[in-house]
Amino acid sequence: MTTAAATTIKARQRPGDRIFSSATVIAGSLILAVLAAVAIFLLVESLPAFVAAPDEFSGDVTNFWSYVGPLVFGTIYSAILALLMAVPVAIGIALFISHFAPRRLAQGLGYLVDLLAAVPSVVFGLWGIGVLAPMVQPFYTTLVDWFGWFTLFEGPVSGTGRTIFTVSIVLAVMILPIITAICREIFLQTPLLHEEAALALGATRWEMIRMAVLPFGLPGIISASMLGLGRALGETMAVAMVLSPSPQVIFQLLTSQNSTTIAANIALNFPESHGVGVNILLATGLVLFVVTLLVNMLARVIINSRKAFSGAN
Repeated sequence: MTTAAATTIKARQRPGDRIFSSATVIAGSLILAVLAAVAIFLLVESLPAFVAAPDEFSGDVTNFWSYVGPLVFGTIYSAILALLMAVPVAIGIALFISHFAPRRLAQGLGYLVDLLAAVPSVVFGLWGIGVLAPMVQPFYTTLVDWFGWFTLFEGPVSGTGRTIFTVSIVLAVMILPIITAICREIFLQTPLLHEEAALALGATRWEMIRMAVLPFGLPGIISASMLGLGRALGETMAVAMVLSPSPQVIFQLLTSQNSTTIAANIALNFPESHGVGVNILLATGLVLFVVTLLVNMLARVIINSRKAFSGAN
């Protein structure tokens, strides 16, 4: 096609096409602009924290990096524990809804899973304090008695059940509907011919799912998991309500003292902060912003590397 012909076709575009095209460009650019504005704001406001005097920090902390280190550890630790618990359950629920449950039951379960995503985080926090923590505390005691020789289950066990493991369970329940909903839609997009071909070759229902459905949905599973991980990394109120925070790195899962998260630390300390203290909290927010960005970039790299092996191709 010559340049003149392309120009003629472009000139003949309807006004609605031009408006829609411009609107999509503006919307896409707006996302980048907002992201850049947030990053610039956090960076500018965080500069005083990087050069703050040791007396500006509480406890034995001497600089910003020793202050934010345990917070980063607690944030990633609790989020990964939640992801390890939520992903297998979410995949199982999604497979049941998409390939095993009767149609009417599948629709009802799908609505129920979607409804869980609308529950406020404060409600999950109240549930974690009032129901989950007292319920699992005897189980924690048993774990310490049986597996106390292992570092993660060393005592003394928390008397209230409000531990980082309890927080991880709450986070797992919170991210479960997100991962389940995405995996369910991905599994439903599996080409019917792939499933029928596997069954025609003598595969059982599970073998068909293992050979056709799961390879096809693997990039989607990774995307859903990373989306859930981002949700867990940024959760604030539920963690702040359930966790008994401590400004140190603690690997034990069942003790009363636990590494807190960046988001919960900001929520608990921001109302009483002033001066450089506000800049320190904003600097921790910048660290969380960078961690979340790196997680999403890593997920994109993994997804792109797996596309060539996906059943979609």
